[in-house]
Amino acid sequence: MTLYETLADDIESQIQKGVYRHGDRLPSVRQTSQQRQISITTVIRAYLLLESRGLIVSRPQSGYFVNLREGDGPLQGHALSTSKPIAISATVDVSRLVLSTLRSISAGDAVPLGSPYPDPTAFPFEKLNRYAYAAGRDESLRGLKDALPPGHPKLIRQIARRYLEKGMTVDPADVIITVGATEAINLCLQAVAKPGDVIAVESPTFYAMLHAIERMGMKAIEVATHPEQGIDVAALAAIVESQPVAACMVMPNFQNPLGFQMPDARKRELVEFAAKADMPIIENGVYNELYYGSAYPSSLKSYDRNGLVLHCSSFSKTLTSAYRIGWALPGRYRDQVEKLKFLNTLTTASIPQLAIAEFLERDGYEHHLRRIRKAYAQQANLMKAMVSRFFPDGTGMSGPAGGYVLWVELPPKVNAMQLYELALERGITIGPGYMFSTSDSYRNFIRLNYSSPWSAEIEQAVITVGKLAATCAR
Repeated sequence: MTLYETLADDIESQIQKGVYRHGDRLPSVRQTSQQRQISITTVIRAYLLLESRGLIVSRPQSGYFVNLREGDGPLQGHALSTSKPIAISATVDVSRLVLSTLRSISAGDAVPLGSPYPDPTAFPFEKLNRYAYAAGRDESLRGLKDALPPGHPKLIRQIARRYLEKGMTVDPADVIITVGATEAINLCLQAVAKPGDVIAVESPTFYAMLHAIERMGMKAIEVATHPEQGIDVAALAAIVESQPVAACMVMPNFQNPLGFQMPDARKRELVEFAAKADMPIIENGVYNELYYGSAYPSSLKSYDRNGLVLHCSSFSKTLTSAYRIGWALPGRYRDQVEKLKFLNTLTTASIPQLAIAEFLERDGYEHHLRRIRKAYAQQANLMKAMVSRFFPDGTGMSGPAGGYVLWVELPPKVNAMQLYELALERGITIGPGYMFSTSDSYRNFIRLNYSSPWSAEIEQAVITVGKLAATCAR
């Protein structure tokens, strides 16, 4: 039994004995840490475990209380509100900021709270490399045959089988292997729109979507997005009625940076509207496997009866980012996407494709996923608890249902770029909100990555960012 489990059991015993009664406030995290001579992280984990058992609830800035009614004490501060619709952008240019931020993240030994990537130590890299080495000795892979579009048939079969296991029938002939999900998104966008076209996106939205729009000389229009329900379909419909929109790009499951899982009813509503408007939807599903709940989330593609949903995904967020293997299910645009794949990059390396296919077939992909899902869910609770404790009053945050990022709204006086620079001076990276929009609507927002195993270094980094935010808020 771990130290935090021992502490949780001890407190539970005291509650059952009546030492702590309904409504009583438990000693603070810091007090318990000092009294028991254990780390703050250990105390937080114990309290989170008790919360999961329904014995205690947290009230922001107040502490933990025994057996309060459900909903009286969420971990986060004030709830995030639905974003407001934003006027169409004349140009999209967030790539410079993103590139400079990513360079700072990868430079030196900075604590990667701002990283967009999952922690690679959780990935089975050695096993994949062994399969790649074995594939490299196969003389049949030395030509272009299995590297040309649509991709290696063995990997395509494994992808189709994976969808079937999750309740969605996919014809292997519809799958096109790409160089990561980024290429899949770019190819799909190129297939449905042309330079100068307007593309609807969520607000805030993952900057890879904005990069694709920027790269092709298109214009982005941001649509009001609820932090738990996803894109506002009525707001999207009003935009489509007022001006031509060539396509919509969304991330319905565990959206980066908000982390929500769009309810099935809204997914159906969005797909039905797209069919009525004859508007393609590019669906980014790279986080679909990283759910915290008990069931795999549905995708927009599963509700598509007209071939208008172009579904994109990859193994970069679940298995390895080093191999850069993704895929697209482009629906009615399948032939056009395959042609564009051939014209843009010609091939996708066959050895990484086969290595991943072998792993999927032989090495317990589901077991691997269960392990990282559990870790991310626990680390999400830890990150939320730390932000709740150490960030200034007025801080709000998202409630991720999957993935590995937390979206944090800071008090209005805080400038995220100033906070980013102050944190960087102390060897800590964060994701400033400017990267997730074509405007400055998220100037007081940041994104935090919690995929790395919790450590004293990460704990101190979060506390430091919270203190810096409090200074900027004055």
